[in-house]
Amino acid sequence: LDVNLTSAFLAARRQIPAMLESGGGSLIFTSSFVGHASAFPGLGAYAAAKAGLVGLARVIAAEFGPQGVRANALLSGGADTAMGRSVAPTPEAVALVESLHALKRMARPEEIAEAALFLASDAASFITGSAFFVDGGAAMTKV
Repeated sequence: LDVNLTSAFLAARRQIPAMLESGGGSLIFTSSFVGHASAFPGLGAYAAAKAGLVGLARVIAAEFGPQGVRANALLSGGADTAMGRSVAPTPEAVALVESLHALKRMARPEEIAEAALFLASDAASFITGSAFFVDGGAAMTKV
């Protein structure tokens, strides 16, 4: 909870005044489909923190949107990263994680980064308070 939610809350609380002073900006919280669209045994704190980021983004969007601050939560699926490999360390575990996604694969880190860049860009100037899924269809796929 401290790493995944409290730190984001404290960082936003410090950053928002600077954003207001400069005319606005975009906050992007790294959330997950876990806790918002899916639940897994043993991940209570993680799921609660990641779901909390969606709520935090929505409150910031509602409170500071009129002053030009946008806030969104990027909900990623399984990604081929060091953390992802630690959660799925065997070929069988990787196959299970891949099967959770409609695309039947994990994301490349660049795919998650490109979505974050989009949310930060002017192309997303009318997107705020969203739970922005970049999960390869994991939120809507039922195994």
